[in-house]
Amino acid sequence: MRIENFIYFFTICGFFIGLVFSIINFNEPEYVLFYTAIITLFFYLLIHVAVANFLDVRILSKNIFNKVKYEEISDYFIYEMETREKKINSLVNVLEKIQAKDTNNIAKTRENDNYDKIAA
Repeated sequence: MRIENFIYFFTICGFFIGLVFSIINFNEPEYVLFYTAIITLFFYLLIHVAVANFLDVRILSKNIFNKVKYEEISDYFIYEMETREKKINSLVNVLEKIQAKDTNNIAKTRENDNYDKIAA
């Protein structure tokens, strides 16, 4: 049985025990609601303490966290990021070369325009 099912079961049991206790002992609806909530909270916290004491976290963590698989996935993502970084850097270099050619062409045309104006 899963741990969550124990928690749900004891919380619901606490609710109904608190409801029965409150209805038997109190006539005011505020008291019934208040004591039902308090007893439900007590059962909820009690089952968490019980689960924490009887649960072996080391065994559970080995099942949940697979270190080998995590490292394989991490290595794959690192490889993918490196290849994408190389592609982006090559594109940036190409764009810089194109931009440098364009600025050289613009500068040459401006120089030619200046010579035409001086000669006129």
